[in-house]
Amino acid sequence: MNLPALGSFPVRRPRRLRQSPALRRLVGETQLNIAQLVLPLFVRSGRKLRHPIAAMPGVFQLSPDELLREVAVAVAAGVPAVLLFGIPERKDAKASGAYARDGIVQQAVRLLKKEWPDLLVITDVCLCEYMSHGHCGVVQQQKSGPRILNDPTLKLLARTAVSHAEAGADLVAPSDMMDGRVAAIRAKLDQQGFVDTPILAYAAKYASAFYGPFREAAESAPGFGDRRSYQMDAANANEALREVALDIEEGADLVMVKPALAYLDIIHRVKTTFGLPTAAYAVSGEYSMIKAAVAQGWLEERAAVLETLLAMRRAGADILITYDAVNAAKWLREK
Repeated sequence: MNLPALGSFPVRRPRRLRQSPALRRLVGETQLNIAQLVLPLFVRSGRKLRHPIAAMPGVFQLSPDELLREVAVAVAAGVPAVLLFGIPERKDAKASGAYARDGIVQQAVRLLKKEWPDLLVITDVCLCEYMSHGHCGVVQQQKSGPRILNDPTLKLLARTAVSHAEAGADLVAPSDMMDGRVAAIRAKLDQQGFVDTPILAYAAKYASAFYGPFREAAESAPGFGDRRSYQMDAANANEALREVALDIEEGADLVMVKPALAYLDIIHRVKTTFGLPTAAYAVSGEYSMIKAAVAQGWLEERAAVLETLLAMRRAGADILITYDAVNAAKWLREK
């Protein structure tokens, strides 16, 4: 930018508009709003269970009764939506707990919608928590080693999504990264009469080191290998646009980029390219890093959390999925 020489004419000074909180709010280009927040929650069978997740201070595995208590706090803070992950009592090679009518997520959805009909309940549609091997798809043993099968997995994912819709889920969110899963889920939902159930696709989900604490929370660490054969390579950006385009073509109503902070460029490109409602998932590692730094006295929690969420919004995210949703909602109310 070429600035005129001082003294040639009155110069606009940007600092004039930074002199007070009211002025900064007045001219702020990006806004955080409680309506944009989604709280992820982990639910498991039992009663009066509130298992702390060591790597994620303040986050718990919750039995359904404790889930109701947790959501009551979130609703009181103004959080409009939750994202449910389930931890089943038993796992098997067919992920049968994922699509069981009385599965833990299905139970939780019914409870939440009965208590808060206006609460947006989003369900994660994946198989890793329910598979005995911890992968997101059906596994076939071969001479060269185990292989995750794409197409047989689609049937189980579609069945899981329908079971969530039957329980009352407002949105289903496939996170597996199998090719063609959005089309398979959309077709099955429509066939079963759930034509108005939207799909929030984990459209650009990267194989990330930042998922570490989530493995403990969801008890979903793979029993062998890793997920790099189906989740995206961190080196690739153009591929993310192709993945998102495919999901939209298959019927995705909203799209997600995961993780968030290390992929702000992807969020921006996805939003500007496609214009669909775009979610950013501030994943477990992002949450835990801030918590660890706060515990050491290196960061001020409120400022750090709100700044990271603001960065996601500035990049183009319309929806902010964060384990700090309740705190963020309270802090935004105090502004």
